[in-house]
Amino acid sequence: MSAQRDMKEKNPWHRPVTIIITVIGVIAIVALVTVAVLQNKPLSQKYKYGIVLDAGSSHTALYIYQWPAEKDNDTGRVEQMHSCKVKGPGISSYASNPSMAGESLKECMREAQRHVPASHHSETSLYLGATAGMRLLDLENKSASNKVFLAVADALQKFPFTFRGARLLSGQEEGAFGWVTVNYLDDRLKQEFRLYGNDYQLYTHSFLCYGKDQALRLTLAHQTRTGLGTIADPCFHPGYNETKKYSDLYDSPCVSDRKPQQAPSNFTHTGIGNFQQCQEVVKKIFNFSRCEYSQCSFNGVFQPTVQGKYGGFSAYYFVMNFLNLTDTSIPLESVKEKLARHCATPWRELKNKHPDIKLKYLAEYCFSGTYIITLLTEGYNFTSETYSTIEFIKKIKGSDTGWTLGYMLTLTNLIPAEAPDTPPLPHAGYVSIVTVIALVLFVLFIFSLRPLWPRCSKQPQIV
Repeated sequence: MSAQRDMKEKNPWHRPVTIIITVIGVIAIVALVTVAVLQNKPLSQKYKYGIVLDAGSSHTALYIYQWPAEKDNDTGRVEQMHSCKVKGPGISSYASNPSMAGESLKECMREAQRHVPASHHSETSLYLGATAGMRLLDLENKSASNKVFLAVADALQKFPFTFRGARLLSGQEEGAFGWVTVNYLDDRLKQEFRLYGNDYQLYTHSFLCYGKDQALRLTLAHQTRTGLGTIADPCFHPGYNETKKYSDLYDSPCVSDRKPQQAPSNFTHTGIGNFQQCQEVVKKIFNFSRCEYSQCSFNGVFQPTVQGKYGGFSAYYFVMNFLNLTDTSIPLESVKEKLARHCATPWRELKNKHPDIKLKYLAEYCFSGTYIITLLTEGYNFTSETYSTIEFIKKIKGSDTGWTLGYMLTLTNLIPAEAPDTPPLPHAGYVSIVTVIALVLFVLFIFSLRPLWPRCSKQPQIV
């Protein structure tokens, strides 16, 4: 004890030096921890957003997409983050009252405002693409079509997003963008895929008037061509009985020129529910005989040989899902047998079994299923062997299938990428600072042991 006291008396700077060393040591430790935490803090992911409105024939749907702002190879990994189904019919249905077309979109647009961060509203691009319904309206009444587009544009411009326009998509574009969507989501396209940077041999053709709804008009038009007051329709269930207007049936450019001259105002639509007869009626809306090429689908349109894998989405999926026929490993003959049983189900029994489904849709599933199978086998030439190459799909990896994502993918090529967030220090700088602080701490540790040095050196030695 007296030796330590004598040492302190001989070294009056011992206590201040100890305090300084301690303070410097604490500062160095805090600095080391702070630098390590900041440098290794997870980097926040920057996102960009895009909104696409799919204005289809029966309804409109809004899709919000997001992708990393610092895109890889000019195309960010685009993912669907939200969707909203617009209430009411498609915008083409508002031809007589165009302002309501824009009004119908506002509820989903307000929903989009809530899902896209407010700080990104002004930089989020908003697009509307119209498909079959507006294509038909454009053919029938160009002026009415323009007024609907103007009303829609006027409504969308009032929201805080960057409105990029509302336009009519061609059938070829819709098919191409749908192909991009399915292949992108299914990882058949590499992440560095650029639609306008690579060449892809893609066959696409759109059969206007051969969507499910217009095809139904065509079959009914064929059955009412003589102006009968009653038709017994094999594509509707036994016991089905509805009075319908001729004017409503023929109110479409797909059938308007076929209306019988002496037709009454109404006709009675009854069902007999026979799949085989229904298929024969459906076949009559196609022309399978005319073909000026080596091979055709129908109506004289060239189609390459069926090969590879195919995806059926939208109406294909919803109809086959209701009929529990999405599993294409089931033999084609078994599919037809199941369809035949469904069509033969009495209307009353079917209504009792599915009380939550709208009667209009419920009544049409027999026709829709028959039409899809007939179109695939007779129109697109799928056989019992190739039918299993079709996959009926609703979503892939959380994103809806359809043309909108493919459309958004091509648009990301046009949006400049942002620089990614980086750590506060470059790696070399981080290593240098940690090394210096570690050396300082080591030196301080050595100095903290200095009081022991004299005691160690002055211990008596035995000779």
